[in-house]
Amino acid sequence: MIERITPPGVPAPRGPYSPAVRAGGFIYVSGQVPVDPATHTVISGDIATETRQVLNNIKGVLEGCGAAMSDVVKCHVYLAEGKDFAAMNEVYAQFFGDAKPARTTVAVAFAIPGIKVEIDAIAYKP
Repeated sequence: MIERITPPGVPAPRGPYSPAVRAGGFIYVSGQVPVDPATHTVISGDIATETRQVLNNIKGVLEGCGAAMSDVVKCHVYLAEGKDFAAMNEVYAQFFGDAKPARTTVAVAFAIPGIKVEIDAIAYKP
């Protein structure tokens, strides 16, 4: 069974996609950018500030699906600048602790100008 989920209190999608899709025991969280879910505006700041907002958004989507950050098995991290890797990684580690998911990190050009980071996640919660 496939369920498309838009939990309350998470940033509204800016396009034709769902914030999360549950397929069997897996929850696929769409890429999150640093958007404040209360104001729906992009937060500009240093990479640590933006990463914190992105991971809080992922956490909110997961909680709305009955899961937690510790259920994440894979993340894809997209950075505007490779030089931001260490600072992003520092914040990222605070959110996952010992529950380290598999991860890919790449530097990219974003469709939304000015953002520094986007992260998507896959969680397993049967």
